[in-house]
Amino acid sequence: MQVREIIKLKGGTLFTVKPQQSLAFAIDTMAELDVGSLVVMEAGKMVGMLTFREVLLALKGRVAAPEEVTVGEVMVARPVTAFPDMEANDLRRLMIEKHSRYLPVLDGDTLMGVISFLDVAKAVLEEQSFENKMLKSYIKNWPDEQSAA
Repeated sequence: MQVREIIKLKGGTLFTVKPQQSLAFAIDTMAELDVGSLVVMEAGKMVGMLTFREVLLALKGRVAAPEEVTVGEVMVARPVTAFPDMEANDLRRLMIEKHSRYLPVLDGDTLMGVISFLDVAKAVLEEQSFENKMLKSYIKNWPDEQSAA
């Protein structure tokens, strides 16, 4: 299974924020949408990622209130990215090695979506379920040697 198939399964909906917006706005957005990451966009291009990890680190280490901190101050400016032709196993390995729960998927300069570790788990589970059904069907319809004789 490739990353492009996972994007198709989950959909390519992007949730975005601008770097000059307040961290409080981003937190509200993440809570309302029930998402763990936002793509930080400026002039139609991805300039970073904001995940709950950056939010927690910002809240832990700052004296300023979230209203006084901008997304651009706490975002990951150069996030690890995936590409559409990447295999799911390579994607999982990359996510584990880089400790990234959310990866933007880029096709050249085009942002196709963001894949979470949960999206990968769901896609792999669906693929295994399909393979399991196919194997059971194959075994069920296996020709019986005695009845063939």
